[in-house]
Amino acid sequence: MRTGRGVAAVAAGVIALCGCGGTDISEGLVTKPESAVSAPPAYDGPLKAPTPGWVGEDSPLEGGGAALGTLECAGDPFEAGSPHDRGSSVSAESAEAALQKHLDQDPSWQIAPERGYRVEKREDKRVLFSYDIDGRTRAGMIAAEDVRGTDGWTVETYALCDPSEYGARERDDLALRVWSDARGRAVDTRKVHSAMGPEHCDWQSAEFLTLGEGRDGRGYYRDPEGALADIDRLHSSYTGDTKLPADAVDTGWRHDGRELWLAKDEKDVYVRTPGGQVERWPGSSERILCL
Repeated sequence: MRTGRGVAAVAAGVIALCGCGGTDISEGLVTKPESAVSAPPAYDGPLKAPTPGWVGEDSPLEGGGAALGTLECAGDPFEAGSPHDRGSSVSAESAEAALQKHLDQDPSWQIAPERGYRVEKREDKRVLFSYDIDGRTRAGMIAAEDVRGTDGWTVETYALCDPSEYGARERDDLALRVWSDARGRAVDTRKVHSAMGPEHCDWQSAEFLTLGEGRDGRGYYRDPEGALADIDRLHSSYTGDTKLPADAVDTGWRHDGRELWLAKDEKDVYVRTPGGQVERWPGSSERILCL
């Protein structure tokens, strides 16, 4: 038996949970037992537990509680927490509906798989939903009933492996763009990832590329419509057709046929498109954030 370890866009069709105004559940959100192929051994750890002591204060894993123990990541856990601790009070009529509402409540929070979960463990007033790849849990969501003053079901804790560990279909659904190496293997997003800019700052036409994580992360920007043109922290400007510098270094990272090259001084990156054109994406002296 497996024991607890410390360590998506929604499908087009939806089906109603019930005919009485219940939550709409996305098709494929939770797989039926008979559709699961060679399901791994069930998790036999607790569904209610404090966050492990090795999780530091202000860690992206803070508040993950029992959900952290359900993960079987190839690398380090990516994110975990408790929606209640982050100000959410969403409740629903069933555990499945709570999972759906948790995934839907914040469109900018699109880093979790949005389909393919299975009920791995069910006990009094708690249900563990696991998203598994190759027989190992890459995302765990624990729904609970009538907790912390809520009336109904809510996701109490969740924990995620890095999105690079999800299946290809779920990776393609994410707002976060997962890059791959030259052999087609998904690369940990803490090394490289990109995403379109936020609409509330009118930056949705710009692609934000990040190399590294935290304070050491460096930002680069594809800005064909000049949405970031007035920002003075950029080292240069975007151009959609330039020459690749002779001393640029191929990172080996790819996305949708695009090749990522890094300038020798690391101030800009160059992207060779599938059509053979080379774009320059300027870097910035400080990360550009939308507040």
